[in-house]
Amino acid sequence: MGVVRRAAGFVEWGSALSIEVEAQITGNVWKIEVAVGDSVEEEDVLLVVESMKMEIPVEAPESGRVAEIRVEEGQPIEEGDILVVLEG
Repeated sequence: MGVVRRAAGFVEWGSALSIEVEAQITGNVWKIEVAVGDSVEEEDVLLVVESMKMEIPVEAPESGRVAEIRVEEGQPIEEGDILVVLEG
């Protein structure tokens, strides 16, 4: 967060910290477990990826609110793709 000085005092500005949750493996989005606006805790399952006939849960790296879901169920994904954006 930043601070802007004004003659009458201080005004805080800035946005919440955004956390981009990336795919760690190539596969397909099997199931999305959250919706935009949901609050999540660290290690909550955000979605499930199917890869090599295995179901791999993608967990929240920390607590926050789901700001964006950038994938759809059934969508193919590559390692490094951004799946979900959280705001802390």
